[in-house]
Amino acid sequence: MGDDIGPTFDLLILGGTVIDGSGAEGFAADVAIVGDRLRILPRPAQEDAEPGRDALAGSGGADSAAAEASVPPKRVIDAHGLVVAPGFIDLHSHSGLMILADPRHEPKVRQGVTTELIGVDGNSYAPFPRREDLLAFVELNAGLDGDPPIAYDWDSVAGHLGRLDRSVAVNVACLVGNSALRASVAGWDDRPAKGGEIASMRSMLREAMEEGAFGLSSGLDYPPGSYADMAELAELSKEAARCDGIYHTHVRYQLGDRYLDPFREAIEIGRRAGAPAHITHFYHRATYPGGPEPMLALLESARAEGLDVTFDSYPYEWSSSRLLIELPGWVQSRGPAALKRRLADAESRRRLAGEIGERWASAGLDVPADIRLGNFRKAEHRRWEGRTLADVARELSADPVEAMLELLAADGLHVNEVRSGPAAASLPAFIAHPLGMVGTDSVFVGEYPSPRTYGSYPRILGEFVRDRKLLSLPEAIRKMTSAPAARLGIRDRGLLRDGFFADVVVFDPRRIRSLATYEEPRRFPEGIDYVMVNGQLVVDGRRHTGALPGRALRH
Repeated sequence: MGDDIGPTFDLLILGGTVIDGSGAEGFAADVAIVGDRLRILPRPAQEDAEPGRDALAGSGGADSAAAEASVPPKRVIDAHGLVVAPGFIDLHSHSGLMILADPRHEPKVRQGVTTELIGVDGNSYAPFPRREDLLAFVELNAGLDGDPPIAYDWDSVAGHLGRLDRSVAVNVACLVGNSALRASVAGWDDRPAKGGEIASMRSMLREAMEEGAFGLSSGLDYPPGSYADMAELAELSKEAARCDGIYHTHVRYQLGDRYLDPFREAIEIGRRAGAPAHITHFYHRATYPGGPEPMLALLESARAEGLDVTFDSYPYEWSSSRLLIELPGWVQSRGPAALKRRLADAESRRRLAGEIGERWASAGLDVPADIRLGNFRKAEHRRWEGRTLADVARELSADPVEAMLELLAADGLHVNEVRSGPAAASLPAFIAHPLGMVGTDSVFVGEYPSPRTYGSYPRILGEFVRDRKLLSLPEAIRKMTSAPAARLGIRDRGLLRDGFFADVVVFDPRRIRSLATYEEPRRFPEGIDYVMVNGQLVVDGRRHTGALPGRALRH
């Protein structure tokens, strides 16, 4: 007897408006979670007029979800007046190392992120068959991705994913960075890769994708990956496409007209490779010669041609990177040990002072006053945390370029910068464009990171959707959920559907807003009340529960 006793729900979200991630309008439904999976329970229209509070007291009453459960659920969340949506999927995060040191990952999960993509900008931490190459790359990129005191005990994508699986707060998907491939096969030199080396890189990429990577990334301002030419990148992207992966690129910003030519190269790489091309942190700088419209038209034209091209962007005016990005590629050739020797060499510093000074002079803004510094290690330098390079140069009575070189030589390569990035007036064009998705480009080092790390999703939902009405709430959520899931080929996340994984965010559309600013970037947002990852509450009543249910997603 009793085989058909009905469902047992672990958690019920009652009374909310479900916006399912498809772009469709919201509808009345309750959401049930059984283990790590979802069930959507449509609610009769008349129930929306009644709060149904008796169900919360366990008496069943009007709420169909509570009545349908065979036993009372372990937890009921009252979502009346709130939106229930899929968890947000971030297409650009620099958390591949820092999340292992701080697995609660509050800057991201507190803004509704339940899945994020690492290994971006060509800077992945696998595969590295030789441990010395991995450690050298960690040092070189510490100003961007950090160098936390963790065990660097993996050499493959499978090993790195294994470290992340079920030990962090959010789900993690990874790309293979072309810098990792180049360092492992062709070394750290500024030179074209040879045919046999490209074949070896393709083999490494294929193996990495078989272990779960979602595609190839390039960061064409970051050595050694920046030493790759278009032919090399097209060959690697061809391999990614053969494995149903994507080409995800931080473009070569110094190329040609430094406006449209960098993106033309990205599109051409996708064309030659037959690969989906995704341009990350796509935005318009105030110093670019034209506006955002020709940039977006370039992608629209490629789509009209039949090419699979998309982009992501973030909703803040402030970028961030390692301070080393201010240095030309030649000084970083042969890796971090050679770089440090050049920083200590008087002749190399004279050459650098001339090249960097000339580039800054033509930049169209006061670069030293624009660069905010962070992530210092030496006690005597920590007073400069959050101060500009111009401030430091004045205090040292030094030329700004010389001050920067001295800081990198004396404190190490881990110094970070925050600078002006997207032109504020151009942000709506990118945020609202139908080809666009959201990538926070979140950086977790330094006391004063870009506010995008803490506030990207709430700023879009609060300012761009509710206050400025630049796009609808269902469309904004689609860009944050099902669109990135489809871009990566994740089939069971990004939508609220029966049987999908229970990655869920519950927020108040009237209260949601970012509190993160340039002056106070480490402020958590308002209006996000609950976040579930794989069915477990990670944010409960705006507090982190300490749960670490995130999984390593494999392609």
